[in-house]
Amino acid sequence: MDSSMIGKIEKAKRYAAEANRRVIFTHFDVKLEGDNNTYSVSFQAGKWSCGCRYFGTHGLCSHTMAMERVLGAMIPPSPEAAAAVLGTSNN
Repeated sequence: MDSSMIGKIEKAKRYAAEANRRVIFTHFDVKLEGDNNTYSVSFQAGKWSCGCRYFGTHGLCSHTMAMERVLGAMIPPSPEAAAAVLGTSNN
C-alpha cells in the first residue's frame, strides 16, 4: 500500500470519528422496520415524512423520532426545534 493511501485511510478514520461535527444530512430515504410494519421515512429540506398513519395526523411519529436519535447532530434542527431552543415562535 502506498503512503498516499495510508494518509487517505487515516483521514477517513478521523472524519468518521468526528461525524457529529463533520456530517450533516440534507435529504435521505430509509425503510424502518417497525413492530407491525415497515415504513418509509424521509428527510428533505429540514422536514421529516413517514408513511405511517400517526405521522399523517401528528406530524411526527416513533419512526421519525428514532431516526433523529440515530443521526443525532448530523441532522440540522427543524425550524420548530430551533425556535423552541431559542424561545421564539414562527407565528
